Amino acid sequence: MEKQENKLSPQIEESWKKVLSEEFGAEYMKELKKKLAEELKSGVIVYPSPQQIFNAFNLTPFDKVKVVILGQDPYHGQGQAHGLSFSVPSGVKPPPSLINIFKEIESDLGIKKSKDCPWIRQNGNLEGWAKQGVLLLNAILTVRANSPASHRDLGWEKLTDAAIKALSDKGKHIVFLLWGKFAQEKESLIDASKHLILKAPHPSPFSANSGFFGCKHFSKTNDYLLQTRQKPVEWMDN
Repeated sequence: MEKQENKLSPQIEESWKKVLSEEFGAEYMKELKKKLAEELKSGVIVYPSPQQIFNAFNLTPFDKVKVVILGQDPYHGQGQAHGLSFSVPSGVKPPPSLINIFKEIESDLGIKKSKDCPWIRQNGNLEGWAKQGVLLLNAILTVRANSPASHRDLGWEKLTDAAIKALSDKGKHIVFLLWGKFAQEKESLIDASKHLILKAPHPSPFSANSGFFGCKHFSKTNDYLLQTRQKPVEWMDN
């Protein structure tokens, strides 16, 4: 069991390790790791790989975060999840929600299709955003294969809620993009007097036409970043 639990202790970026040190030492995290280790030992397939669980934190250090895009839990299909909300590895077909995100970017920013700009974007890997300061955080960091929300009660939300609260308390002028009811339940963790909160329906095909399309969150985000003397996000970055 100890060997399995060690597999579930990947390195996390130093600034986040410091901010979340109390959480990592808490009893619920010990129980979480134990339960995950038991699942792996029994042959259950869990996504993403242990090495990618904290990808969002590792690619976007605490003091570099200027935008947060909050997801629910990782993709549950083979080869899709890699620790970043809505993102898939390069070479993997973008899922419908991500395609709708790209459609809204195209519409919002007035991007025209051409030979030099073959949109809608085909590369669903959003690491370029993460490296610009966009924290692509799932509230739940793991999932069983082919079983959405299967780790909802495992304890991950205590950790990610603490991360959101820390950003709100210690960060300055961060844009929080809350898409869908689940993400919007986290609004109470955020100080709206210090940060910008933008809300819209989820980009899923089931709700995108109810207000996600046309929300213009990407231009609004960049407008706010410019107003607060921060560099805007290159949303077309691959």
